[in-house]
This record gives sequence, structure tokens and C-alpha cells, in this order.
Amino acid sequence: MKILAFGASNSSTSINRQLATYVAHQIKNAEVTLLDLNDFEMPIYSIDREKESGIPSLAETFKQHVREADKIIISLAEHNGSYTVAFKNIMDWISRIEGDTWENKPFFLLSTSPGARGGASVLETAVVRFGYLKAVVTAHFSLPKFYDNFDESLGITDPDLNKSMIEQLNIFIGE
Repeated sequence: MKILAFGASNSSTSINRQLATYVAHQIKNAEVTLLDLNDFEMPIYSIDREKESGIPSLAETFKQHVREADKIIISLAEHNGSYTVAFKNIMDWISRIEGDTWENKPFFLLSTSPGARGGASVLETAVVRFGYLKAVVTAHFSLPKFYDNFDESLGITDPDLNKSMIEQLNIFIGE
């Protein structure tokens, strides 16, 4: 099974990248490709820019990663209740390629933040919106209070939260 995973943030210390990486590596016998959004920085999408210059090669490269994956894990960072600009821009560009943003791939959507809601607002939005972008959201999980509930070497330290994540992960991988 080929898993594509990334944190939907361009922060060099992204807690969402940490969570996506951890969750992806919980899948046994999977080939995991981890992306860093900083490797896909492009001009802000506009129809005028697309007409003038076409679709950037970085968007094509990102889209190729989507095509090659069997399943996708994204941990969504929340900026003012929504997606980060870095992620939204990538999503806008790849949506212009063949009009099939996520290729009907199964998704495990995650979110986390230092706060008590754990990025729940962006996660709620994504669970609804991704279906319109040809994603099949099979599972989702929000980790609140990241710094209290996650350790880089141990993973999710709260037993109840870890159990919830594993239940969702098993749904995602089809167990």
C-alpha cells in the first residue's frame, strides 16, 4: 500500500507534519511518501496567472504524488478557522489539472493544534469540502492540546485519544 502523507502547513516546525508522519508510520507494510509543503511553494493562484504562464511544474509534481498514492493522510493546520494559505494555494493549482483534485483516493484527515479544539474547525470544513474535490474521506481525527498529548518518540500519549486515532486508522486501512 502506497501512502502519501503531509502536514498542510509550511511551518518548519509543523506539529501537523509531525502528526501526519506519526500516523502514516503506524500502517504496517506501507510504503510512505512524506511531503513538505515548502517544497511546493508557487505563485498565488489566479486565472490570469494561469492564462499567462500555465500551471507550474511544482503543481504537476505534487499532483503526480497524488496519482501514485493508494491512500492519503493529511493533517490540517488551522489558520483563522480555515486551511493555511500554503495548502490552499497548492490545492487551487492542482484543481486546475484535469479538474480532478484528489482522484477519488481514500483520505484520513487529521488536525491538531496547541489549543483544546485541536484544529476542529478546519477539520470539520475539510470533511465536508474534500468530497466535492473528489476525495473519499474514510476517517478523521483531531488531536487537541498537541504539546500535552503528543511526544515525538512515543506518539499520542493520552490513552483515550490514541485509542480513537487507532480506531479511525483501522477504518482508513480497511481493518
